[in-house]
Amino acid sequence: MRIDVLGAVRAFRDDGAPVPLGGPRHREVLGRLVAAEGRMVTTETLVDDLWAEQPPARAVGALRTFVAALRRALEPDRPPRTPPRVLVTEGPGYALRLPREDVDVHRFQDALTRARRTPGEVAALGEALAAWHGPAYADVTGSAWAERERARLEELRAEAVELRARLLLERGEGAGLVSDLRDHIAVHPWREPAWTLLARALHHAGRRADALDTLRHARATLADQLGLDPGADLLRLETDILNGAAPSAAPATTWTGPGVALGPRTTVDVARTLALAGGDALVRSRSDRLAAITAAERTGDLALTARIIGAYDVPALWSRADDSAQSRAVVEAAVRTLAALGPDAPADLTVRLLATVAVESRSADLTPQERDRARGAARRAEALARELGDPALLAFALNGVFLQSFARPGLAAARDRTGAEILDLATAHELPAFAVLGRLVRLQSASALGDLDTASAHAEAAERLAAATEAPLVPVLTAWFRARAAATRSTEPGGPSPATVAAHYRAADEALRTAGMPGLHRGLLPLALLGLRLLHGRPAPADPRLDRAPYRPWTEPLLLLDQGREAQARTALAAAPAPPPDHMQEALWCLTARAAVRLGDRDTAARAATALRDARAEHAGAASGLLTLGPVAAYLEEAEECAGTR
Repeated sequence: MRIDVLGAVRAFRDDGAPVPLGGPRHREVLGRLVAAEGRMVTTETLVDDLWAEQPPARAVGALRTFVAALRRALEPDRPPRTPPRVLVTEGPGYALRLPREDVDVHRFQDALTRARRTPGEVAALGEALAAWHGPAYADVTGSAWAERERARLEELRAEAVELRARLLLERGEGAGLVSDLRDHIAVHPWREPAWTLLARALHHAGRRADALDTLRHARATLADQLGLDPGADLLRLETDILNGAAPSAAPATTWTGPGVALGPRTTVDVARTLALAGGDALVRSRSDRLAAITAAERTGDLALTARIIGAYDVPALWSRADDSAQSRAVVEAAVRTLAALGPDAPADLTVRLLATVAVESRSADLTPQERDRARGAARRAEALARELGDPALLAFALNGVFLQSFARPGLAAARDRTGAEILDLATAHELPAFAVLGRLVRLQSASALGDLDTASAHAEAAERLAAATEAPLVPVLTAWFRARAAATRSTEPGGPSPATVAAHYRAADEALRTAGMPGLHRGLLPLALLGLRLLHGRPAPADPRLDRAPYRPWTEPLLLLDQGREAQARTALAAAPAPPPDHMQEALWCLTARAAVRLGDRDTAARAATALRDARAEHAGAASGLLTLGPVAAYLEEAEECAGTR
């Protein structure tokens, strides 16, 4: 069996015979499962993806009909009542089970990954590129998920074309590249690396005049269409050719893959755009941003450095850094630049630098002194931005205010006010990325306060914005919220079973795993499953495969208690520090309280009760919008009773 989606969605048997997949909806279901890369896609998600507007009343039944027909087509010889092996039912949804080498898009992505690391894989990369027969999922039209996948894969395809060209030129094998690169530039005229590679290929073919003409054309195109100055690599190549020198190899320092160099302004602008795509693009955008800052600092131009640092105003939602070393490096660069500019610096640059300090200083990872510095920066940035009256600048500053608003438990209502102002600013002044942020902040706040109807409304609004603005990370987060809501409903008559909720959590975790947000992903699923067990009065999950970091110090005492290891649990509880002031602080204090109560540790129970008192009306862990341990009040009351303070 072979499935192709780099072009129309098609399937072929081992002998090359085409598989009759059925109508457009059948092919879309198959394509959507291919895009999930083996992960389960819930029935709810498939229905939402197939019917962008209001799904019909019998949408789930229709989906099951499509799945049944696809199973017959993909496994025509499967005996009756034998479980399918290709399109399988898993939890509350479906998954496609095929080796990656049997799906063209997976072969392409794997070949690109190998070629990034190993130049000798260039031949396999060429074969993978040759497998493209048009835009990805070409016959799936009008679907937001397919548009997002097409855009993501087209970016990877462009990277692959340029990487292959660079590797071949470095090996002295430029034959055929001129035609390929001309076709590539016709589709992507704004990609400076492609112009540079074309000029190098022409020079390699002995066409010096054509190479120089290409570079002049590139400069004009970039200036006219994007208002950009040529980057250092393009200028260096032009100088080499004019001087009769052999063109130097391009340095491997760029966002598009090894070998393409952009100036700091262009690099940070591209990084800012890519950050919203998630996954590998988000990871790369963070490192490219830091590279741009480093390059700007080397110029000695303080104003340029300040603008490069402050240009990355990508909305941030989570209070734990994905790469704490990178975040610290950005913060220290911003602090250095603020000090060097002094009190007479332009106000807008000062706001951007201060807001950067506040946004990048994620509260879970800081020392007390660093937290004080970050909170001070957030307050100063907000005050200055209000004076300037710049809505975009104020939205960026308020993002810092939000991320520094976890000083203690019980501040959900205050965060909701910040989220409401961000949303109002973004709506009034057409700032779509910050509109998404405002919705997600308000979702988190409503979730913390147990108002699931309001939180659901914000989730749906965020998803609509995400579909319009190509923000694929939003559905990843809202899937977690829906699992969190299902966890609460599982405690009510007629609600979903705990097993169903656990399946929802696991499906959401699979999507988050590749979203480029390890600071959010690590330890989240075990904490969610522990919360679900606590809601139902069951022992903590003891699966050794669950990665409990970074929440292990607060979950370990309960795990040990449920295993009957009281002495070790007491030692673990004594060693657990105060929870960091972040999205999960209420949850971690509640875990501390529960362990202290079970161990009869009055002092620890009293500390937990003091910390939780202002959060009495909130739900533990629900400030994340991703999970819940139940009402804080229940944990607070038992802690107060244990401590003798009720």
